[in-house]
Amino acid sequence: MSKFSKRTLIKMIGLSAVSVAALTACGKKEEAPAPAPAPAAAAAAPAADKLKIGFMYVSPIGDGGWTFQHELGRKAIQEKFGDKIETSMVESVPESADAERVMRDMVGQGNKLVFATSFGYQEFVQKVAADLKDVNFEHATGYKTADNVAVYDTKTFEGAYLAGVVAGAMTKTKTIGVVASVPIPEVVRNINSFVLGAQSVDPSIKAKVVWVNEWFAPPKESEAATSLINGGVDVMYQNTNSPAVLKTAEERGVRAFGKDGDMSAFAPKAHLGSAVIDWTPYYTKVVTDKLDGKWQTGNFWWGVKEGAIDLKKIADDVPQETKDKVEKARAGLKDGSFAVWTGPIKDNSGKEVLAAGTVADDAFLRGINFYVNGIEGTVPGAK
Repeated sequence: MSKFSKRTLIKMIGLSAVSVAALTACGKKEEAPAPAPAPAAAAAAPAADKLKIGFMYVSPIGDGGWTFQHELGRKAIQEKFGDKIETSMVESVPESADAERVMRDMVGQGNKLVFATSFGYQEFVQKVAADLKDVNFEHATGYKTADNVAVYDTKTFEGAYLAGVVAGAMTKTKTIGVVASVPIPEVVRNINSFVLGAQSVDPSIKAKVVWVNEWFAPPKESEAATSLINGGVDVMYQNTNSPAVLKTAEERGVRAFGKDGDMSAFAPKAHLGSAVIDWTPYYTKVVTDKLDGKWQTGNFWWGVKEGAIDLKKIADDVPQETKDKVEKARAGLKDGSFAVWTGPIKDNSGKEVLAAGTVADDAFLRGINFYVNGIEGTVPGAK
């Protein structure tokens, strides 16, 4: 390599070193201070806990009657209260130790309010409630309360009476009938009230009862209805949970009523009306009280006055005069000027059970274990 080339190379290396040093110095001079760390995002306020509510049903929600109406009530409060509550349900739970297991599971899932919607759950409700004092239980149609257990019911006998008024006008054989479930006061009271309604139109009317000893047993209900029809009954009521009685009436060319839910679609020709329960008013009250910290135990019994029961979808061929009688009774139940169980009333042995002018109190109504005059037979297990 020539001297010139060597000198040139050395000079170039020197200039490069100076340039790098200068650039480095410039870089340090221009470097911005490290930005301060961004403040941590404020933690989101925890959402208020939803009130979790469980419903336990004795029959399928598709029964068209008792359980179906409870399910409508559950859906109504879920819609009304929105994200303040979270509801769930378990259907077809037997009145057995399964009920205890289901309720304990509901509580384990965080439910603080539990509705047990059948009479036979009573002892299981009491047992579970005694162990779980921080949970409120609502037992439908029962009579045992506790500090954290309330009982509630609808005055279904008022709906039965209104149906009876229609039955009294529509029967041609003067013999009406009832397919009955379980022989407890609630059911016996409904049977009697249906007959009292019919006899308010025609005192000579007689009645027959067939028991199936289950709440939801469509084949048995149909067999019972067939037995009544074969015995001369041409208008039927029921205290069971399916539309089987109505369907059988349709097949056999007689008339019948829906109970608890609107069953008109199941038998359009046979259907005379449906005694429909609306649980929404009561469920709304209970949830409101619970959310407000005002839940209380007690025995709650709502009827026509509170919008909890009514006879709906009365058939077109029912005479207007009869519809007017139904409306008069309904208005009296609403304003308190009329009570279904007003004496004189006799049982079917001829014994007076309510003197003339006497209105039965709740204690009397809750203990009825006899048939009124005109009903054949005796109440199973009655002493």
